[in-house]
Amino acid sequence: MEQLPRYLRLMLALARFGLLREFAFRGNFLAKVFVEVLWLAILLAFYQTIFARTTVVAEWTEAQYLFFVGCYFALEGLIEALFLENCNEFADLVRSGDLDFFLLQPIDEQFLISCRKVDWSTLPNVFMGTGVMILALWQMDQTPDLVHIALFLVLFACSLAIAYSFLLMLTSSAVWLVRNQSLFEMWWLFTSLMRYPREIFRGTWATPVGWFFTFIIPVMLVINVPARTMVKVFEPWIAVFTAVAAVLLLLVSRRVFRKALRHYRSASS
Repeated sequence: MEQLPRYLRLMLALARFGLLREFAFRGNFLAKVFVEVLWLAILLAFYQTIFARTTVVAEWTEAQYLFFVGCYFALEGLIEALFLENCNEFADLVRSGDLDFFLLQPIDEQFLISCRKVDWSTLPNVFMGTGVMILALWQMDQTPDLVHIALFLVLFACSLAIAYSFLLMLTSSAVWLVRNQSLFEMWWLFTSLMRYPREIFRGTWATPVGWFFTFIIPVMLVINVPARTMVKVFEPWIAVFTAVAAVLLLLVSRRVFRKALRHYRSASS
C-alpha cells in the first residue's frame, strides 16, 4: 500500500507518454476510434433488430439488455485500453530476449509488463458504454440509489479483476510455448461468452456449459453479475462468489506469472 502512490504516478506518466505517441499519428488514432464507434453501432442495430420481433430475450427486456451491452462495452474498453496490447506483446518480448530489459527495472515486473502502455483509441469505449448504460436506465425510468451504484461499481471492479487474471495467465504461457497465439484464441472465446446473459444457456447441452463457465471458469460472471445487480435483482450469494473468485484469481494469476518468470531463460543464457 505504501507503494501505491508511486505506481499511480508512474502509470499516469506512462499514459501521458502514450497519448503523445497517439497524437503523433492522429489519422491512425481517429481511424481506430471510428472503428470502435462503428462496432458499437453494429451491436446496437443487431440487438434492436432482435427486439423488434420480441419483447424479452432470456428474461431480459430491451432496456435491460441495452444496459448489459453498455456494461460489456465499457469493461471490454477498459481491458483493451489498459492490458490487452501489453499482454499481446509479451510473447515477442520472450522470443526476442527484450524481456531482460524489463526484469532489470526497479519496479514490479507484472505492473511494468501488463500496464506499461495505454491504448487511448479504445478508451472512448468506456465512455460510450457508460452512455449506453445511462440511456438504458433512462428508458426504464429508473434512478438507482447510492447502494445499487456502489454495489455495481464494486462488482464491476471484481469483474475487471477476473478478466485481467485470465488474460495474465494466458499471457504467462508464452514463456513455455513461446508462440501462444492459439491460446489467445481462448481469450476471444471468453469475451464472446461475456457478451451474453447466462440465462440463455439452458437445455440439455447448454446448461452444463453455462454452469462450467460460471462456477469453474467464471468468465460468465464478468458482465452478468454487475449488470443484473443494477437492472434486475441483487443476489448476495453470487455477488460474494464473484468477489471471492476475483481475489482468488488475482492471487493465482500472480503465482502463475511469477512461476513463468522463474522459468524464463534470458537472451544471455
